[in-house]
Amino acid sequence: MDSDHSIRLNPLDTAWLFTESRATPNHVGGLLTFKVPDDAPQDFLRQMMAEFREHREFAAPWNRRLKFAFTKNPAPAWIETDDIDLEYHVRHAALPWPGGERELGELVGRLHSTPIDLTRPPWECTLIEGLSGGRFALFIKMHHSLIDGVSGVRTLMRAFSESAKASKDLPPFWAAGKSDTWDGTKKKPRRERAIPTVAQATEAAMEALSVQAKSLPQLVLAFGRIVQRIGDPNAGLAVPFDAPRSVLNGRVREKRRFATQQFPLDRMKRVADEVGGTLNDVVLAVCGGALRRFLNDRSELPEKPLTAGIPLSVRPSGNQDTGNAISFIVCTLGTDIDDPVERMAAIRESVKAAKDHVQSLPRQAMMQYTMLLMAPTVITLITGIGGRTPPMFNCTISNVPGPEKPKYFRGAELLAMYPASIIQHGQALNITCGSYNGQMNFGFTACHSSVPSVQRLAVYLADEFALLEQGLALTAPPKTASASRRKPIIKTSRAATPRKTVKA
Repeated sequence: MDSDHSIRLNPLDTAWLFTESRATPNHVGGLLTFKVPDDAPQDFLRQMMAEFREHREFAAPWNRRLKFAFTKNPAPAWIETDDIDLEYHVRHAALPWPGGERELGELVGRLHSTPIDLTRPPWECTLIEGLSGGRFALFIKMHHSLIDGVSGVRTLMRAFSESAKASKDLPPFWAAGKSDTWDGTKKKPRRERAIPTVAQATEAAMEALSVQAKSLPQLVLAFGRIVQRIGDPNAGLAVPFDAPRSVLNGRVREKRRFATQQFPLDRMKRVADEVGGTLNDVVLAVCGGALRRFLNDRSELPEKPLTAGIPLSVRPSGNQDTGNAISFIVCTLGTDIDDPVERMAAIRESVKAAKDHVQSLPRQAMMQYTMLLMAPTVITLITGIGGRTPPMFNCTISNVPGPEKPKYFRGAELLAMYPASIIQHGQALNITCGSYNGQMNFGFTACHSSVPSVQRLAVYLADEFALLEQGLALTAPPKTASASRRKPIIKTSRAATPRKTVKA
């Protein structure tokens, strides 16, 4: 049965629906690997799967499905439903034992290639067994119109505990928060917005126009600064649609590739502290170096530096909504610079200029700025010309913070979380990383045909990180230095070997 209440999608969330296609499904995902508890029975995973499919209580946002536009409701909206087929949403997959990283990566690539059924609540979960080293995995994907990266991690973490013992009776993630109380003793039901009347919609539109009118001068000034800097190599501020054409920016096909890499977080922080930068600066610097080497190997490195689009969370502190609250900045990746330390300096300067530019806008103008900035890309995707026009930037790189302490579910320790994200026509590569328990975990999502051998890019990431440390005269401890050079999750030649948890 469906609820009579609805939540209208904001323009950015709606754009993820309108640009959906078979070749460019707009869902995000996460690969979570666990260690089976030492005292677990042989049928531990079979029991978990049976309990998953029997647990029919649902908390938001997992019980939301789309209601598309009708006369009385001019925009798509979320409505809550209890008519959820868990045999569809919860799947079971097994690798030929002992499953290695290559087999796991290939499976995740196939799972991430398939669009989500938007007539149902837009999420899927696959329990994966057969991994070597006494491990299993969950691959969870959800449509980007339902959730963004920051809120996605926060929502998933409600289903975990910091104690192995306390985690043994936890419900599945889609029920986490269902029994939360407002004051510790009494439930307070979630209040949803009802479908607006024409009068309410008109009033809301007038209020929005008033806000837009007040922020118009700042928007004009912001876009004026962008136009002035187009084609100026000394501007400092990298601007949209001033990126070079590359093999990363053509048409994409349905099949996805997926690879991973992992570094100890304390090593990355040490580099950031040494140069007076941030973790994001370090992430961009090693990604820029890896892309430079990857494209140079193929004799396809542009003379002009590649640029990255970086999602920037503008969610107010304490905000618990699950929709998208992001803007974008564009910065250089310094792929025209061979020296890793000089590349890092150029990236830091570019990121600072981009952040100063966006932060000069009032908060109420942020949504309008983001929509205007993304409008040309959305138009190319809707009209089908994406990948045939100059790119807004060359690839997307984002960083999603995660829990700092170990997490457990049903007594199983969560070992790592690897993000899987969206690629589109004109954007055949997405690099998303997320911190967890002292590690930074990178997920590389790429078009199978446009970016072959993406696993090589993941290996180059480790090489470039070591070179950056060497250039800054930072010597990594022997144990972490060797661990960071490990192979990514997908391999092409040698037999797969089990991945071990990296300790900082």
